[in-house]
Amino acid sequence: MHIAMIGQKGIPARIGGVERHVEELAARLSSLGIKVTVYTRPWYTPAAKKRYRGANLVSLPSIRTKYLDAISHTFRATLHAIASDADVIHYHAVGPALLAWIPRIFAPSKKVVVTFHCIDRRHEKWGALGRLALALGEIAACKFAHETIAVSRTLQHYAENLYRSEVRYVPNGVSMRHKPSVVALRKMGLEPDSYVLVVTRFVRHKGVHTVLEAWEKLQDQPAMKSMNLVLVGGATWNDSYADEIKEFAGRLKRVRLMGVKEGEDLATLYSNAKLYVHASVSEGLPIVVLEAMSYGTPVLASDIPEHMELVAEHGWSFTAGSAESLTHELRQVMKNHEIADAKAARAKRWVAHNYDWDDIAKEMVGIYGDGELESKKVLAVS
Repeated sequence: MHIAMIGQKGIPARIGGVERHVEELAARLSSLGIKVTVYTRPWYTPAAKKRYRGANLVSLPSIRTKYLDAISHTFRATLHAIASDADVIHYHAVGPALLAWIPRIFAPSKKVVVTFHCIDRRHEKWGALGRLALALGEIAACKFAHETIAVSRTLQHYAENLYRSEVRYVPNGVSMRHKPSVVALRKMGLEPDSYVLVVTRFVRHKGVHTVLEAWEKLQDQPAMKSMNLVLVGGATWNDSYADEIKEFAGRLKRVRLMGVKEGEDLATLYSNAKLYVHASVSEGLPIVVLEAMSYGTPVLASDIPEHMELVAEHGWSFTAGSAESLTHELRQVMKNHEIADAKAARAKRWVAHNYDWDDIAKEMVGIYGDGELESKKVLAVS
């Protein structure tokens, strides 16, 4: 079996949940003896890199603008995959899924799978035309694919109810790791349990400004004077929001902008944080929240439905978009740190049982081969 992955910027993942998802899934499929091709963009993954964690990498150019990067790369990757010996073409995200009709018409022997990662059209960065394209991408994801997958129960119910289409639930996952040494942490100028951690892209719907607004209210309180706020991540595109965050953070006390972190450094930051905060107002099923939980770190997340799948019983929540609510809940978690730590320990076991990438990869093998092209979704072509 040969699987072609389309839609991601590339691997290894540096920033972005879709990229992390594709990396972990591709690596495990490869370890199971399945041939995997991951299409990459040269600005994200060096064109000279041909293999990674067992997967074949094919670099194709894109028109690198905010609106054309993904769709131009998806078009080229789709044509390449159609001409290849791939048995399955797997699109990731609803934007790339806009072109899922092409292999259905021009390569009818190939199975088309789409993973619905997030309701992207709700993100503030998109204008009217972008939102229309993403809405059409949702329709394509649910109507043109032989199999549509949602990474959260919330997305599954959304797509099934709106588009009257069968959608499978296959979540994001985590790789369980041992706690790293604190040596790397001290090289970053931090001590264990001395910081609140945020790992995210600097785009408005991720709510980094909400975290900074709450920190501004708390930074001088006695319980917080020994704590730092550590922001890990950056912007994919140069825009005013990233500059706004840097300027805001520069006015506050004990805020550390760490840039993008990967591998052992990121694992070290997750595992030694006092608390992980995720303030996004729109998500699919955030891998960063799962990863924080997998290290036994308490999680405080906004109360959007996708987050509540994870933190309703295994974390803490606050009203999405409300700095006042986040301020209140931060106080409560810091005050009740023993309760938070106990809940985090239970969350770690729960995540290991329910969100393991090895189990997810095996489930995907079944979907790729399940009924071959006998899906209930049939594209009518006259």
